[in-house]
Amino acid sequence: MKGKQWWKESVIYQIYPRSFMDSNGDGIGDIRGIISKLDYLKKLGVDVVWLSPVYKSPNDDNGYDISNYEDIMDEFGTLKDWEELLEEMHNRGIKLVMDLVVNHTSDEHQWFTEARKPKDNPYRDYYIWRPPLNGKAPTDWTAVFGGSAWEYDDQTGEYYLHMFSKKQPDVNWENPELRDEIYKMMKFWLDKGVDGFRMDVINMISKKEFLAPYEDFISGDPVNKEYEPNGERVHDFLQEMNKEVLSEYDIMTVGECPGVSPEQAELYTGEDRKELNMVFQFEHMSLDKQPGKQKWDLKPLDLKDLKANLSKWQKQLENKGWNSLYWNNHDQPRIVSRFGNDGEYRVESAKMLGTLLHMMQGTPYIYQGEEIGMTNVRFSSIYDYNDIESLNIYKERVLEQSYDPNEVMESIYTKGRDNARTPMQWESSANAGFTAGTPWLQLNPNYPEINAAKALEDQNSIFYHYQKLISLRKQHEIIVYGSYDLILEDHDSIFAYTRTLGNERLIIINNFYEKETRFELPEDIQYTKAELLISNYPVNEDQSLAAIKLRPYESLVFRCS
Repeated sequence: MKGKQWWKESVIYQIYPRSFMDSNGDGIGDIRGIISKLDYLKKLGVDVVWLSPVYKSPNDDNGYDISNYEDIMDEFGTLKDWEELLEEMHNRGIKLVMDLVVNHTSDEHQWFTEARKPKDNPYRDYYIWRPPLNGKAPTDWTAVFGGSAWEYDDQTGEYYLHMFSKKQPDVNWENPELRDEIYKMMKFWLDKGVDGFRMDVINMISKKEFLAPYEDFISGDPVNKEYEPNGERVHDFLQEMNKEVLSEYDIMTVGECPGVSPEQAELYTGEDRKELNMVFQFEHMSLDKQPGKQKWDLKPLDLKDLKANLSKWQKQLENKGWNSLYWNNHDQPRIVSRFGNDGEYRVESAKMLGTLLHMMQGTPYIYQGEEIGMTNVRFSSIYDYNDIESLNIYKERVLEQSYDPNEVMESIYTKGRDNARTPMQWESSANAGFTAGTPWLQLNPNYPEINAAKALEDQNSIFYHYQKLISLRKQHEIIVYGSYDLILEDHDSIFAYTRTLGNERLIIINNFYEKETRFELPEDIQYTKAELLISNYPVNEDQSLAAIKLRPYESLVFRCS
């Protein structure tokens, strides 16, 4: 057991503010709406809230395009409202983690508007500019949201790099003055009392080795090596950030790191390396897409792939780094629709998936609505969708490449980011109690049946199951610090594993599907006494662990000695 830390023992709840709660009837969630629901979060039992961006933004990418890092978006409220939110959260024993988006800014940020003026201006080098090469973009890199990663700027006759939207120019981390500005901004929030940062695509900030000097560009051939994250200087930058800022505060950090391997994650999260506390990795979120294809190219999940992948991360970071545990976030579809059963067994499968995740080693994250089993949505038209990624893939595949529109819509129904962004379902009244106005994005029409008010009235609801998972984590150190071992590796439908700490052991048993199956305890696992900690069906307390007939999506956790 490597060093104990509060952030290892915490459970984190992500709020996507635009969709959480609207206080003023404009159809957009806001800070005062969040304040009004803090007692709900306190009841659930979470320790930390990760708040997605609330900074000034033109909203090209729903707040991840920031035009002023030290002020609040008008739609969300004021800095004074935010300060009240922080105070009210701390009064309830809840910490606040803010999003740090420093791979790029908005093209409306003052830095960029200044950078587009004469090329000798001091802000020019805050961004990544390259001249045309043979009249075209300097490389053939594609942006994450589709199209070229380069945008031509008429004012200066050069291209700027944007790995996401063209309204999100990438900043140049090679520039020490830019880094100093970012560190000052981080201290601005930390000095106000923020408890940490979730760092957006932080492993993409180093691009030096893929950006040849001007002389190489004019030699004739584009530098067309595809951009990959985890660049040459990323660890230098993060260690500098840690030294200059993070080490001065008692905070938690989690880096969003697409394309990171467990070996690379050890470098980011190793406690002696002084970089980050944990990373978000995406391997398990890619298991239901065709290998080598885009996320829209679907394939059924193979449970053995999931077991192998999650177990690999559990074992490789054990005593070396730290895992973040998540199924959902603002970029991922609803897990009960994705890996569970959002129909007949919605409640059972949602509880099973929650148990499977929360009993692993790492810090669990709950995304708003996950705790009540919110599901994916199927809007009838592409024009009902808001997300730039979904709109771009529809345009690219249907309008430009003649894909079957029904096939493309099926992919969006399954994987689109708006699945996570439909407004929070609070109650069965109009607009689910989210707003008195017209919501910025349509609600999932199932809100009269699936909502927080109903969940709170039902002692067998998903909400109370999650509440118990959080409570158990606080009662049993083994859930936080115990070692992990997969059992029944080759079973087609059971995901079972053990956690071990000293003489104590947990046995976690999950039937991943609706077909009944039989669990048989491996002979090498011995115990004298077994206590049932949590289940998603009524269970005989004297249930023998030797052999159990598992019902659809049944989930059981035993504490053995």
